[in-house]
Amino acid sequence: MQEFWNFAGNYWWLVFPLFGMTMGALNARAKHREVNARRRHKEQLELLRAQGLAASADAPAAITPAGGDERARLVSAHDAVTHQWLEYELDAAKLISYPAMSDGRQPLTAAFLRAKKVADNLRPAEGETLSPERLREYRDAVTDYEVAFEVAEREARRVKDAAFTPDERKRLDTAKQLLTVATDQAATPNERQLAYKRVREELDGLIWLSDEAVDELEKKVALELPRGAAQPRTSTTPPEPAV
Repeated sequence: MQEFWNFAGNYWWLVFPLFGMTMGALNARAKHREVNARRRHKEQLELLRAQGLAASADAPAAITPAGGDERARLVSAHDAVTHQWLEYELDAAKLISYPAMSDGRQPLTAAFLRAKKVADNLRPAEGETLSPERLREYRDAVTDYEVAFEVAEREARRVKDAAFTPDERKRLDTAKQLLTVATDQAATPNERQLAYKRVREELDGLIWLSDEAVDELEKKVALELPRGAAQPRTSTTPPEPAV
């Protein structure tokens, strides 16, 4: 043991290059995961587009939708994905179960948020007539949006709370249990109020709840809460999506 400490005392400067090598390896591993995630996303897009082209080729020309019908179909598909996404954004229980869906630092979630932004920007205005080029551009954006959501959702359901430490996972489990009490019509107002307060405390710093999600949660809890019992919103800001 004495020999070890003598060695450490004489060669303490080796700590710095070893630390640099360790951090470099960790960064390389994180970059590798992100590259793989982007590759899987691209492959999913290419597969869905290929399936769509094949289906179009096999479909009879007589049932090919007109431009107006195609525009309406795309807008409807666009709204359907947004509705699915809002189910996570507005439901605290779903966010606790699948936190990656609200974490823009996750590569696949970030890819979905980028696809959403593109589709939203290309969405036609009410009554707008689209040129063939503009329609094709919007169709591709909606397809990307659909696939990106599917991939992000599948990954979020796979990893669940794996990105959190054991202590953080315990806090999430506690918040999930307390959320049941906070929205339980059979619980007393005091029980619901205390449970709601504890939910917000357990989630603080772990999961960002949007203002809309807080409003939805407070509506459920307020059915039995006395006036003015709602807790102030957390000051935690949402993570910026990767660009």
